[in-house]
Amino acid sequence: MILGKVIGNVVSTIVVEAYKSRKILVVQPVNPDGNPSGKSFLAIDAVQAGVGDIVLTLEEGNSARQIINEPDSGTVKHVVAAIVDAVTLE
Repeated sequence: MILGKVIGNVVSTIVVEAYKSRKILVVQPVNPDGNPSGKSFLAIDAVQAGVGDIVLTLEEGNSARQIINEPDSGTVKHVVAAIVDAVTLE
């Protein structure tokens, strides 16, 4: 899982079947303090996240495909699986 912040949306009129009718978000990985850590990436939204939300994404292809109910699609790599309410470190 990757902790990230949604920083944008992607709009595309021509997409592969697995991406049809799906919202695609630009996610910036962040550390637990909320500071950027790594390159941004695209992810399919499965939880109605929006710009500014802190989210958990799945990078594992099979887990990501299961969440969006596309088990046979080889084109899905990242899926937003949760909106994070808080991060607590001890």
